[in-house]
Amino acid sequence: MGTSRGVLHKHDSYLLAAFDDAGNYGLGECAPLPGLSIDDRPDLEQHLGYVSQQLKHGALLSDLDLKEWPAVRFGLESSLLDLEHGGRRMFYPSAFARGQDSIATNGLIVMADVEDMRQQVSAKVAAGFSCIKLKVGALDFESECRLLFEIRREYPFPEIELRLDANGAFSASSALEKLNALSRFQVHSIEQPVRPGNREALHEICRMSPIPIALDEELIGVSGLSEKRALLEDVLPQFVILKPTLLGGLQAASEWVELARTLGIGYWVTSALESNVGLNVLCQWAAVLSGTLTQGLGTGLLYKHNWPGPVKLEGGRLFFEAGFAEPPKTSLQDFLRSWR
Repeated sequence: MGTSRGVLHKHDSYLLAAFDDAGNYGLGECAPLPGLSIDDRPDLEQHLGYVSQQLKHGALLSDLDLKEWPAVRFGLESSLLDLEHGGRRMFYPSAFARGQDSIATNGLIVMADVEDMRQQVSAKVAAGFSCIKLKVGALDFESECRLLFEIRREYPFPEIELRLDANGAFSASSALEKLNALSRFQVHSIEQPVRPGNREALHEICRMSPIPIALDEELIGVSGLSEKRALLEDVLPQFVILKPTLLGGLQAASEWVELARTLGIGYWVTSALESNVGLNVLCQWAAVLSGTLTQGLGTGLLYKHNWPGPVKLEGGRLFFEAGFAEPPKTSLQDFLRSWR
């Protein structure tokens, strides 16, 4: 998976299982994103063991200090929520989780050379996606503009919605110039145009940019309701990107949602490249959030190997496989062996 930060070839993931006395188990996923998650660190596995022992000895999730371990908290929240609902991989009952509704998701274009990316766009549109997300900032800017020109010539607005993600690749001094150049391609939004940490520059960019700005990496490591509110009020972005693995779990991400609603800021949920286990949680959570924007949850197909899951991607929409939410008939060990 290519981004402006480099190429990711593998993603290590830990599955967290919570058991009850009857042998039912709930599953969650802890999968920090290399080079981005604050808990992508060598002592992660050791800390997971420590947390497990704390819980076995009666500690509650609320007793644990997981401020520096957002992916761990997401995995624990998910496994306990699953167990609370009977260990059926049913986290948030909804029309989507009953197989009666679907979720629109964008088609993610993997960073490559210009011709490869152009072919990816054509394939995504042919597959039924009406929203395409492209990474920018890794190639030279003129080449990326030529690619966007070709895409817009073939797929004019509003037939196809274009979203961009710079992953902080633009400098603060050149960002507005580049955003002005990109605006002629009728772009829906661009994620994180500059590196996180420069609120003054980011505020000016959000105020002056002809393209709506979505904060992504800027939210990582910001905890506490007052700190979150201060960031949004200081910067005033048009959108925020919700990635519970990076933001401290479902409860922490829900705080961003409530603040965004209060301030009139839009939002959508995006995968942090979780396996099908974590992706199932994110899709069910996104389905119960009030909002109509296209989500960023079509990442399951990026992997050559994955565990089976109930969420299927068809024609740019995600569907929950009917009948999946039944008590598992296999042990956890059998599930782990179902890797394919």
